[in-house]
Amino acid sequence: MAVSPEPLVNQVALVTGGARGIGRAIALALAEAGADVAISDLVTGADADEVVERIQAFGRRGRAFEADATSFAASAAVVDEVVKDFGTLSILVNNAGITKDNLLLRMTEEEWDAVISVNLKSVFNFTKAAMRPMISRRQGRIISIASIVGVMGNAGQANYAASKAGIIGFTKSMAKELASRNVLVNAIAPGYVETAMTRKLNDEQRNALVEAIPLRRTSSPEEIASVVRFLAGPDASYITGQVIPVDGGLGM
Repeated sequence: MAVSPEPLVNQVALVTGGARGIGRAIALALAEAGADVAISDLVTGADADEVVERIQAFGRRGRAFEADATSFAASAAVVDEVVKDFGTLSILVNNAGITKDNLLLRMTEEEWDAVISVNLKSVFNFTKAAMRPMISRRQGRIISIASIVGVMGNAGQANYAASKAGIIGFTKSMAKELASRNVLVNAIAPGYVETAMTRKLNDEQRNALVEAIPLRRTSSPEEIASVVRFLAGPDASYITGQVIPVDGGLGM
């Protein structure tokens, strides 16, 4: 049987943190696969406009929302507007995230709270809002971007690792809660991805990082997006409660 090049036709996706980096790649991958795609980000502008234009170039509907993902009310408002504008919501990708790295001895309360709020509370906010239309249709996919650091830990990233480990626990719990409603909930645990953050590393830091990865390279945002596209599609219809490492073997 031939595999459809557009397995997500008639699906509507929302990608948080979708204006740049991994979120941008995810939004475009879902649109290419046939979905209409909304993105949300803390600050929209030229980056978000470019993503929407690219979505529309695939012949899909696209829209950008400016919202603080740490706000429960703002997150719910985005979901409500997506359902109103697009008619439904069938795929949620929780991608919004930040880092504020520091050794715990020097980490401030603000650095801890900010990372937990953006990375973890946003997942609660958007999932709680998005699950309602999915439950009513008895169909949905919730995919959260965790990190291999949430599995193995990393010095200087206690806040980030805790937030990503929280996503993993949340994912497994929601998978059990929503399985009877045919809403599948999974997470992806990327390793080091070639983004603006990793491009700031100096040569010594980059060489040390790459040396720790069995494949001896970082991944591209598109390599993460391709796994999201798989989990959102019909070929992943019997997968839920899983954490898929996309890390070049770093977590082995």
